Amino acid sequence: MPQTINSDITIGDILHEWTIQQYDRHDRGTPWYIIMIGLGLLLVLYGVFTGNFLFSLIVILFGIIIFLQSHQEAPQTPFHITDLGVVVGGKFYEYSEFEGFYIIYKLPHTKTLFFDTKSILQPALRIPLLDNNPIEIKHSLREFLTEDTEKEEEPLADRAARNWKIH
Repeated sequence: MPQTINSDITIGDILHEWTIQQYDRHDRGTPWYIIMIGLGLLLVLYGVFTGNFLFSLIVILFGIIIFLQSHQEAPQTPFHITDLGVVVGGKFYEYSEFEGFYIIYKLPHTKTLFFDTKSILQPALRIPLLDNNPIEIKHSLREFLTEDTEKEEEPLADRAARNWKIH
């Protein structure tokens, strides 16, 4: 489990650092909103007619969250690769918490660093590389983790979220 950074935690020497957004901002046009509102209404009506009011409530809350996210700036989070682990915001992940890493570099859509966690309950860490050189990052991380060279595509959930502009 990641540790909250305080004065007792040693994070090591910083090898690479940059600032990432907590979530991606998408340029959503009027057609996107019309389609999503229509789909949302259909799902809410389905939940009401089948007596599944919790499902309808979840769909409504999901719509509210997407709307609020699209009308505010995404918070900036510092990211560091150190010689002892990885820092994301105020959390420190030791290298022992990861199975490995891989980089998906397919311009113009994907330039992302992924850390596979050992925990079943914790999803992979997804870090946008932005303007950083993926080869330098890869060489630095290979000293501490194994690279999964067989993964050539980003996870389906990330692809779907990007294509549907909900990530």
